[in-house]
Amino acid sequence: MAINYSASNAPSPSTFPADGGGEQEPTNEELREWDRHHYWHSFTPMQAYEPLVIERADGAMLIDIDGKRYLDGAASMWCNVHGHNHPAINDAIRTQLDKVAHTTSLGMGNATTVKLARRLAEIAPGNLEHTFFSSDGASAIEVALKAAFQYWRQCARPRPEKTKFIALGEAYHGDTLGAAAVGGIERFHALFEPLLFDVIRFPSPDVRRQPAGADHFLRQLESLLQEHHAEVAAMVMEPLVQCAAGMVMHPPGFLRGVRELTRRYNVLLIVDEVATGFGRTGAMFACEREDVVPDFLCLGKGISGGYLPLSATITHGEIWKAFQGDADAGRTLFHGHTYSGNPLACAAALASLDLFKQEQTLERLQGTIAQLGEHLERLVAHPNVAHVRQCGLIGAFDLVVDKSTAAPFPLELAIGRKIARYALERGVWLRPQPHFVYVMPPLSITVDELDHMMNTIASALGALTALDHDA
Repeated sequence: MAINYSASNAPSPSTFPADGGGEQEPTNEELREWDRHHYWHSFTPMQAYEPLVIERADGAMLIDIDGKRYLDGAASMWCNVHGHNHPAINDAIRTQLDKVAHTTSLGMGNATTVKLARRLAEIAPGNLEHTFFSSDGASAIEVALKAAFQYWRQCARPRPEKTKFIALGEAYHGDTLGAAAVGGIERFHALFEPLLFDVIRFPSPDVRRQPAGADHFLRQLESLLQEHHAEVAAMVMEPLVQCAAGMVMHPPGFLRGVRELTRRYNVLLIVDEVATGFGRTGAMFACEREDVVPDFLCLGKGISGGYLPLSATITHGEIWKAFQGDADAGRTLFHGHTYSGNPLACAAALASLDLFKQEQTLERLQGTIAQLGEHLERLVAHPNVAHVRQCGLIGAFDLVVDKSTAAPFPLELAIGRKIARYALERGVWLRPQPHFVYVMPPLSITVDELDHMMNTIASALGALTALDHDA
């Protein structure tokens, strides 16, 4: 007997509060308690968590429930581009909302999503023109890994023995199982090792701990490819900067050399620009800094201006062709997401790309990058600062007890976290790190805001002796 889901089966109106909420607005203290008890935060030891509840934001400023203002020194985890609450992106989302909030990507398109796919084809490096949309960076990596694996089984000259991946040491590509497998930061993924596939690991080209210059690392990589290229489907890497590894910055020419070697040894190249894309390194994409066109370009974070979950995996015609065939050919990439290509997120992305032109974001950014460099240069002489480094609007330095040996402070002192707390009390939010400090603000940060942020960090370093003895 069929069940009739008619109006008579619906709950009676008395089931629902008459005013839609029925309860008074919670107090700020209640919000903090709920935040502490109900909201399980990412990468956060919840027992030690001290609630910071943001209510609104404007430009580079975050504003908490008490009305206190904080400079967003990490661009809301590296994704905010043009500032919070930008009217152009807000309007684009509202306009799209009046059309449709979501349509599936399974067997149909959406006008807004189609326009974004076209725009990405126009701005992506080289011949990258086919986009698969997901909702987050890890999913974009999963798409690239699966597509690379499948490509070698159904390309013009199949090589089914190519099943492995090369990934960098201390890599971070996300927390889904495939992305975690190619990740190389043990504290994030060691617990899940039994669930992960094997990866051929190549040491991070970190000039802090290895001989400077790309050639040293490229010789090592060529040796690795000579031995393993027949079984390697693809190499996956973050270009120029490995952000989650501690802002590890690669020597100039390394990315370009990787592209040349992977081509020579018939290995696909997957470039993870989830963090470095959309202006962060001073160019639209980090790949452009070394004139590199990968086989897969993975984007996320800043793709929507930092507004809504969206990511993209973009590839070229040779890869695309291997997946073409009639409905029964079995050549389809059987991968998908319910909210793939969500029109609201795509509307935000299109508005963000428009702003790059209208506000001349990349051109204006060059002055901000130079200003950041001047601030970082002044920190070089500090006795407890080592390895000052910068790539675009990313700046970082290590905190050390002894500058000559670059020995870090004992972990239990948590000096980096104390510096972050010092900054927070003075209206600057930094993502706390135990042994180093980094800044990655919205690209729209003003001259005065950047000065305040960097002067606050310099002041914290000036108070380092007191922080060292802070209980």
